[in-house]
Amino acid sequence: SGNTTRASVALVQADVARGVLLIGGLITFVIGNAVGVMVSIRFRPHAVLLFVSVLLACAALSADQRELRFLMLILAMGAINASVEQIEGLPVGLTYVTGALSRFGRGLGRWAMGIRNTHWVIQIVPWLGMMAGAISGAALVQEIGSLALWIPSAA
Repeated sequence: SGNTTRASVALVQADVARGVLLIGGLITFVIGNAVGVMVSIRFRPHAVLLFVSVLLACAALSADQRELRFLMLILAMGAINASVEQIEGLPVGLTYVTGALSRFGRGLGRWAMGIRNTHWVIQIVPWLGMMAGAISGAALVQEIGSLALWIPSAA
């Protein structure tokens, strides 16, 4: 949710490079979830931890390439969610990012592995709503400043 908001603000402020990087981070997070599930299904859940460790090492080695490091860390963050998906029957996103986005990515991973249940697709709806709200909010703040807070308050 934080990166969705930050990407929206960047785009509204015409900082396209930063906005695209942050949206790329969100896409990378979803791909990380999908790849984590694929590794977990193909091998075992603990193999995800090895995959994440390799990604972290690669990120450490690319210290002089900030954008690449940023995306590798996000890929690892998405993948780690596949190591534990539920606790006592409740869905869990380990990296404390938008749970719906994480569930969407894990569903995408299962779908890619041949599990054709598509109930996960609905998980993208809350994120799309949040993105639309963040863009609207950023545009309002840019136009009317702190007065923009009154619009959702009144609604």
